[in-house]
Amino acid sequence: MKFYDCKTAPSPRRVRMFMAEKGIEIPTIQVDLGQQEQLTESFRKINPRCTVPVLELDDGTCLSDTLAICHYLESQFPAPNLMGLDGREQALVLNWHEQTNSEGFMAAAEALRNFARGFQDRALTGPENFEQVPALAERGRRRLEAFLGILDSRLGQSPFVALERFTMADIGAFICSEFAGWIKLPVLERWPNIRRWHGKVSVRPSASA
Repeated sequence: MKFYDCKTAPSPRRVRMFMAEKGIEIPTIQVDLGQQEQLTESFRKINPRCTVPVLELDDGTCLSDTLAICHYLESQFPAPNLMGLDGREQALVLNWHEQTNSEGFMAAAEALRNFARGFQDRALTGPENFEQVPALAERGRRRLEAFLGILDSRLGQSPFVALERFTMADIGAFICSEFAGWIKLPVLERWPNIRRWHGKVSVRPSASA
């Protein structure tokens, strides 16, 4: 297998943390997003979506979705379990993972990519250019704040996001909470339950992946 990564990007970091929790080491190729290497013809052959992460399997199959990559790795390296042991646990992990992604992570990306100068004409990832819409930056920030309030409430009731133990849902939420710092949202100051949980997760070895 090969793993296409960008060390500075939050999306592939989710997979790096997942692999670190399982002790998986996969040969890694860095894709320089700053130099728009993801838009080159050579990378388009690997992933026409022009995004990272990508996991290339031994038979040449390329997975370009974070959830799909983690699902495959869970099937190949089942311990420690990170996606649930039975139908109920799996549903809870996926429920929180998807809510975090759609209401938190994507909201942060909407805020950042429609505001930061470095994303002019690149307000959306992918092969096509899209102009920034400043109003979406403010909307993204408000959406993220709303989600973080929901997450803080959840963490006031549970030691971890989806289950009583650390799972993939915690990986996604942890990176989302740190991604919020990119738009200068003071997460740890405003939401005490997230702060307590973040402290537990940040001392795990995978947090530095």
